[in-house]
Amino acid sequence: MENQEFKNHSRLVPLFHFVTFGLIIATLVMSCIKFQRNMSTGLGGLITPITFLLIAITLVFLAWFTRAFALKAQDRAIRAEESLRFFVLTGKLPDPKLTIQQMIALRFASDSEVIELAQRAVKENMTATDIKKAIKNWKGDYYRV
Repeated sequence: MENQEFKNHSRLVPLFHFVTFGLIIATLVMSCIKFQRNMSTGLGGLITPITFLLIAITLVFLAWFTRAFALKAQDRAIRAEESLRFFVLTGKLPDPKLTIQQMIALRFASDSEVIELAQRAVKENMTATDIKKAIKNWKGDYYRV
């Protein structure tokens, strides 16, 4: 597995992010077209196009919320892991002013720089991207989805 760093740390799963979402969007578009054609011509009834349109909309919501809920659970796990790591390293809990996005970015920092970087993140109100760019010794996260 390639070493992780700022340039290659984001992860896309092509079958999920492109194929699945592409198929769902195509289904939604085709359902809208069928619905519009049946509305404008008055032929063929509306039950089938409405059914397909509702299914397509449901698939969009399902795909969106499936990903959103998984990411939220992952964010909570990262927050717990980073809080434990911070406590092990310092004997104290992390600064409550650290945002969840800042803590998520700090997971890539090595133990030798995470405390200083966390303090700097609060003091300078750094964004997650700023934190990731400031990391000198990148610690890969190879288990996330």
